[in-house]
Amino acid sequence: MKLLVVVDMQKDFVDGALGTPEAQAIVENVVKKVKEAKEAGDQIIFTMDTHETNYLETAEGKNLPIEHCIRETAGWKLIPQLRPLTADTKIVQKPTFGSTQLSYLVAIGDYDEIELIGLCTDICVISNALLLKATVPETPISVDSSCCAGVTPESHERALEAMKMCQIIIK
Repeated sequence: MKLLVVVDMQKDFVDGALGTPEAQAIVENVVKKVKEAKEAGDQIIFTMDTHETNYLETAEGKNLPIEHCIRETAGWKLIPQLRPLTADTKIVQKPTFGSTQLSYLVAIGDYDEIELIGLCTDICVISNALLLKATVPETPISVDSSCCAGVTPESHERALEAMKMCQIIIK
């Protein structure tokens, strides 16, 4: 069975506090990929960056002092285009870049292939891709670069190259 991991496609990363034109540009591709996965009967897990109101007091908040993805705010929610597609999927809330809960779900799953898409290539996508590679090293893991965007186009490309060096397939 194939697993599609949709990383942090939340309002704050697309057109909110940390949004970018590059993030907005991938929305159509991401929605299409999720629809295709649902039609194929693939398993889908959405991750959601999830912070509390004390975000600025956390280690991440001290290094990135821009409040974003605060639980239950408009910016925390998945983008409207994806919300109708969450039926029969899992949603993993994660307080930091990589998710140990996601790794656990992958470890107990029986996946022949894992694909990651979403935001941001250079932070959360790469963090989760590397965690999954360490968790299930014999399972092919890929990232669809047309369904990802980084903080900058340059850091997006660097992250793709780093993942490629770690034997993650870049599409």
